[in-house]
Amino acid sequence: MPRASKKTAVKVSREEHSLTAKQKKELSALAAMSDDEIDTSDIPELPPDAWKNAIRGRFYRPVKQAISMRLDADVVAWLKKAGKGYQTRANQILRQRMLQETRRA
Repeated sequence: MPRASKKTAVKVSREEHSLTAKQKKELSALAAMSDDEIDTSDIPELPPDAWKNAIRGRFYRPVKQAISMRLDADVVAWLKKAGKGYQTRANQILRQRMLQETRRA
């Protein structure tokens, strides 16, 4: 039996993620309420220091896009010199530069 490729993997239909009429009605009613009217008694307040060790974006995983890129041979050799993961290193270098430039703008 042939193995399934990534393209033929099981697809989840949009219908499985759509809301029921009851859920839509409840969300509409909630959206119409002011913050003071919403009962949050079943949700305990966090202590003031609850977020002191929080890390923004800890579980963020950007979508990867496969591309073909022509780089100078010495640049590729330099990236590979540090061992396995040269594409990840190249991405980190480019991301760091991108963030520097977007902060300046």
